[in-house]
Amino acid sequence: MNLTKEQKQEIKDQQSQENKTKRVTAPELEKVLYEVIPILDHGFIRVIDYMGDDTSIVQAARVSYGKGTKKVSTDSGLIKYLMRHWHSTPFEMCEIKYHIKLPIFIARQWIRHRTANVNEYSARYSILDKEFYLPAAEHLAAQSQNNRQGRGDVLKGDQAKKVLDLLKNDAEQTYNNYETMLNEKYDGSIIDENATGLARELARMNLTLNTYTQWYWKTDLLNLMNFLRLRADHHAQYEIREYANAMLDTVKKWVPITYEAFMDYRVGGTEVSSKGKKIIQKLIKGEKINVEDSGLSKREWNELMEAFNLKDKLI
Repeated sequence: MNLTKEQKQEIKDQQSQENKTKRVTAPELEKVLYEVIPILDHGFIRVIDYMGDDTSIVQAARVSYGKGTKKVSTDSGLIKYLMRHWHSTPFEMCEIKYHIKLPIFIARQWIRHRTANVNEYSARYSILDKEFYLPAAEHLAAQSQNNRQGRGDVLKGDQAKKVLDLLKNDAEQTYNNYETMLNEKYDGSIIDENATGLARELARMNLTLNTYTQWYWKTDLLNLMNFLRLRADHHAQYEIREYANAMLDTVKKWVPITYEAFMDYRVGGTEVSSKGKKIIQKLIKGEKINVEDSGLSKREWNELMEAFNLKDKLI
């Protein structure tokens, strides 16, 4: 990931600001505010702004003034209770804004989470950067045979090289055509003084989906956790998972008590249906149970066995 001199200077200027505030701040998050956190080959995330911290959640839950005289351990207990019992509105009192650079195909997957305020780089107004996402060889995989939206075995040797060459050549060729239609190079120079360029809003349709775009993405803590619970999961697509993992680290710096509760109850925990609960109770009592008599579908049964690491312990 390469930043221009202007971008580096802008970040340096932002980080050198000294502002006094009466608002709560998160010291660990302040340390990385505006900082570029690299993702993939040319992508990144940056925390641009935030509001609130763990005490803001507690304050909203108690509807009290300020931080009060409660101990951190008491705040921790309340936040864990809120997380455990799916109380949501106190977590909505905290907000965060990111600057994100990501491939277009990941942006289109990302935008499915309709619980944020988004402002994307306009290719109607400006020329998109000449940067494309090219997967590392270890992330080039065939289609999974048992998962329609997943990856299977990693491609090897000449097959992997062929795919990478196709991705790179297609991206470069379509970008060259993009510049030709615009009659303007990425650096701003004109290709043909006598030609009229196509409107940017039309020329962009030719670009490949691995072209990078950028946006500002602002959301509250509750919806951020909902996003991370899905996108930081090992079942999520690798590329978006890389962004989610980096964002998860910023949550840890921002609201450490909430982060701990989130990792415990949402990421590390599991949901069990009433039928699943009865099966676990029978297994604890030493009773025999099988998928045919469980009342669960085969998929539900397998998910339950995997969640409790029971697959190899049943006969």
